[in-house]
Amino acid sequence: MLTKRYLSNDTICKVTFYLPKSAEVRTAYVVGDFNQWDKSATPMELLKDGRWKAEMKLDAGKEYQFRYFINGNQWLNDDEADGFVAHPYGGENSVVRA
Repeated sequence: MLTKRYLSNDTICKVTFYLPKSAEVRTAYVVGDFNQWDKSATPMELLKDGRWKAEMKLDAGKEYQFRYFINGNQWLNDDEADGFVAHPYGGENSVVRA
């Protein structure tokens, strides 16, 4: 799930990424265009309610591809992303429009 809030005269979009509660998730990261697909650049924090959360400030008016990287070996898409686009490895990336 994504939530968005615009800052600085709508030039910056603060995006909050959420993963739903899951007993199977031990570590989680948001990975995408905005962090050069670095698997460890944007860790998510575990909330008291069991969900995982990360916040990023992105340039408004742009589109970014991303995925969640969990447990050091599994990629997940965001079912509620703004869209999806095929990637060269035979699957899809989630898209957020800031």
